Amino acid sequence: MTRRFLALLLPLLLATAACTTDDPQSEPSGPPPFADCAALTAAPATGVPVDPTGNPPPGVPATLPDLALPCFTDGAAVALDGLSGPAVVNLWASWCAPCRRELPAFQRLAERSAGTLHVVGVNSRDGREAARSIGLDFGLTFPTLADPEEQLSRQLGRNALPLTLFVDGQGRLRHLDSSGALDDATLTGLVRQHLGVVPG
Repeated sequence: MTRRFLALLLPLLLATAACTTDDPQSEPSGPPPFADCAALTAAPATGVPVDPTGNPPPGVPATLPDLALPCFTDGAAVALDGLSGPAVVNLWASWCAPCRRELPAFQRLAERSAGTLHVVGVNSRDGREAARSIGLDFGLTFPTLADPEEQLSRQLGRNALPLTLFVDGQGRLRHLDSSGALDDATLTGLVRQHLGVVPG
């Protein structure tokens, strides 16, 4: 009788154990992705000067919109029109394949140009956990803002991702790129051409 009872009880215990999950609110182990956003309102040091060229396309504002987005790390509001350039602002999402292809190039740009150029991510139309997972997978350390309702892209009149904005030292939007996934060479060339900065 006891053996028969145990034989019936064992599958039930195994099924219960298989359904047990960790606390869904718990954070994955390891360092969090993305840097805080506190330094974004302080101008970086000047890079090697060249002659910047380019202007935003017709219909695109000459400066970043009067819009505040929360920093991914602590939720502090960051006013985009207070961002001190030169800066490269990349709008991306975890579900966007070209975004995932180019994110490592933006991370390398951030590492090479620390102190001369701000590299800023804007996670758009995305869930927080999905964005965090991509940040951890790719080792992203540049500051990132959260824009789940895609306010920035709507104000710019664009709805495709990825989208990259080049903002000069005077806060002017010098170029808007929506050509697809950018590689290291193309990204470096655009920074040099439109912002007058040569990344290290």
